Amino acid sequence: MKEASVFFTDFRVTQDGGIERKLKMLCKKAGISSIDFSGKFTAIKLHFGEDGNLSFLRPDYARAVAELVKELGGKPFLTDCNTLYPGSRKNALDHLACAEKHGFSPATAGCQILIGDGLKGTDEVDVPVTNGEYCKAAHIGRAVMDADIFISLSHFKGHEATGFGGAIKNIGMGCASRAGKMDQHSSGKPVVNRDACKGCRLCAKECGSDAIIYEDKKAVIDQEKCKGCGRCIGACSFDAIYNPNGSANEELDCKMAEYAQAVCFGRPCFHINIIRDVSPWCDCHAFNDAPLIPNLGMAASFDPVALDQACSDLCLAASRFENTRITDNAGRGLKITKDLWKDSTPESVWDMTLVHAEKIGLGTRTYKLEKI
Repeated sequence: MKEASVFFTDFRVTQDGGIERKLKMLCKKAGISSIDFSGKFTAIKLHFGEDGNLSFLRPDYARAVAELVKELGGKPFLTDCNTLYPGSRKNALDHLACAEKHGFSPATAGCQILIGDGLKGTDEVDVPVTNGEYCKAAHIGRAVMDADIFISLSHFKGHEATGFGGAIKNIGMGCASRAGKMDQHSSGKPVVNRDACKGCRLCAKECGSDAIIYEDKKAVIDQEKCKGCGRCIGACSFDAIYNPNGSANEELDCKMAEYAQAVCFGRPCFHINIIRDVSPWCDCHAFNDAPLIPNLGMAASFDPVALDQACSDLCLAASRFENTRITDNAGRGLKITKDLWKDSTPESVWDMTLVHAEKIGLGTRTYKLEKI
């Protein structure tokens, strides 16, 4: 596969319209106008942010993209699918209320908002996975698949299981129904090293399945209730929780890539990553830790693999802030390297997402960075 073009711009602005105007310019430079939007339903997939999290993308970014789609003749709507864990986005009513609390509404976003997998997270379509090795079919929210055109608008950041989260995670995990999310997380379930457990109960607070109880002041994970999401691993400050299945994170990365393949295959797609507030955590958490690096800019491409690879490379090359999760890891004796994602989440196999996505034909890791 030949190299893909990834277009990038920083956050410097000197004209009225600011970042929104610059984002539209970026998308046009990247070629979005070549898509025939005339009268086409266009899904703009983004993350509305968990209640308590402040690092999610502001509605202004979504409005800029929606306005551009309408200028090109399309019929845009914002969408996300319900969560596997019972937080503030576990059903469409709570999800929409959370989105509204975070400033997302038809008035602020410039288009309607639909929850992709319906009221209870069960309105799904089984979509064949082209070249799938782990999944023959992916359970995707029906509204996502009903769209004629698909656009991912992703907050590029760290992640407690996959190392980083960008376009592929926003698409593969984010567009999956609740059953689809369960399917991706089913590779393995964590257990507790009782000798290392301090009984602080942070893991139980983070568990969305009520799967963690305490016996003799030590955490115990109920394997029947556990969904395998791994949030407890990220919550533990003492490395007391781990996944005994050594390939679990690797399989999660691969399944996520295959789900993204199912969403994108056979229809026009366009992808945007916003590299700001690069927290080590997913926006699914009800909090966000301090960013690891400075805000870098915005990138766009027709190729989600090249886009994520380019954004990851930009982050890996960036200067690091002090007093972050990486600082904490160093204080606990973990070896710090030049790999931002491994230093933040040592158990991640972050590049496997890109390796497998390229292997199954979702895109290429070879890219040319066009700075504008």
